[in-house]
Amino acid sequence: MHDTYETPFGSRYASKEMQYLFSEEKKFRTWRKLWIALAESEKELGLSITDEQIEELKKYAEDINYDVAKAREKVVRHDVMSHVYAYGEQAKSAKPIIHLGATSCYVGDNTDLMILYEALELVLTKLVNVMSNLASFARNYKDMPTLGFTHYQPAQLTTVGKRACLWLQELWMDYEQLQNILRVKRLRGAKGTTGTQASFMELFEGDEEKVKELDRLVAEKMGYANTYPVTGQTYPRKFDSICLNELSLIAQSCYKFANDLRLLQNLKEIEEPFESTQIGSSAMAYKRNPMRSERICSLSRYVMANALNPAMTASTQWFERTLDDSANKRIVISESFLAIDGILQVMINVTSGMVVYPKVIRAHVMAELPFMATEMILMEEVKRGGDRQELHERVRIHSMAAAARVKQEGKSNDLLERILEDETFKMSREELMGAVKPENFVGRAPSQVEEFLENYIDPILEAHKDELGLAAELNV
Repeated sequence: MHDTYETPFGSRYASKEMQYLFSEEKKFRTWRKLWIALAESEKELGLSITDEQIEELKKYAEDINYDVAKAREKVVRHDVMSHVYAYGEQAKSAKPIIHLGATSCYVGDNTDLMILYEALELVLTKLVNVMSNLASFARNYKDMPTLGFTHYQPAQLTTVGKRACLWLQELWMDYEQLQNILRVKRLRGAKGTTGTQASFMELFEGDEEKVKELDRLVAEKMGYANTYPVTGQTYPRKFDSICLNELSLIAQSCYKFANDLRLLQNLKEIEEPFESTQIGSSAMAYKRNPMRSERICSLSRYVMANALNPAMTASTQWFERTLDDSANKRIVISESFLAIDGILQVMINVTSGMVVYPKVIRAHVMAELPFMATEMILMEEVKRGGDRQELHERVRIHSMAAAARVKQEGKSNDLLERILEDETFKMSREELMGAVKPENFVGRAPSQVEEFLENYIDPILEAHKDELGLAAELNV
């Protein structure tokens, strides 16, 4: 079909696993599981529901008659009641007790929460795979000096591995926040139309303990230990905002990484993977555009902007609920998860195959290092009896001349040669060149990498070792 809009999340970006979580099949199968759990729980608590009715519900749990539901929705304009009707057409003996005492949000909201948690778990798995790739990269390059940049101007040296730890630390922070969300999973439970459980109080003839037990039993049968203690008609829409804020945090971290990589690729220091048959430009055949990193940044902006939507929805829910969240919610939440999934797919791909060019990195370091070494030279000359103020002035003069040579004449930095030729300085060529080694100017960067990985990242990777090793190919 080429004459109908198709979301690029399906054809280009999101994985099949994430697409399935937000599919109709997943949603409606979960609705039926919830109706079975409700009927079973009500039967166990004494309502007149038979084993035969339960068995018939289970028989058709995954055999959804979509055509019947679709035709019915055209008549009644209500998706839940259409599927109650369709289920009853199959499980005829159970038709009178399907959805007994429940409101639409019983299936709708509980299903949404279950899908959100499963989607967050999938995000977590992909996030730790990105973290694993970056941890390996950081460890491999922990000792390699590289120019640090502040304001995108050359600053003190760092190492390639230490810079990777800056990217990794942001993802670690996202991991911690994601774990906080997943630590206590809650369903809406069986709360009734406005959350008062009034319909269930009627069914159980005012027995509060049975009504409370129904709420607990339904959650337990669906694999959950907790429900929200109080609700209106819906689960708190603030939870949607919490989820999309977390996705925004991850997107921010991925954007930072990808933007840095785009800058590094311009410097020809580190590049994202580039396939042998890949075309960088239709006009300029030599180009190696960082299209993967650009895709990360592009999708990240989408996720970050989307985080505003559930915030506005949560803040404008009238009393026990209003329906202006419905159309908005089903688009914003699903597509934010599909987008973050696409981002993490590309992140796994990129971080598993970054190409480092040590000679280019070294050349950039050596072009700037003489300026950075001047303080060390000054201190060493003072130790040998030199006058600090006189030495400082000589360093300043030579630095300005060397900088002019680089900027105005396009020539190499000859600051060290100027210092060696100046009789004010006593260090020999061997002493000066031996001291001015990039490895001497990276501070504790290599140790910081090891400490960070060992104390913070390795325990996480060990806890998720069975989930590691994902490979991600780009669709297009």
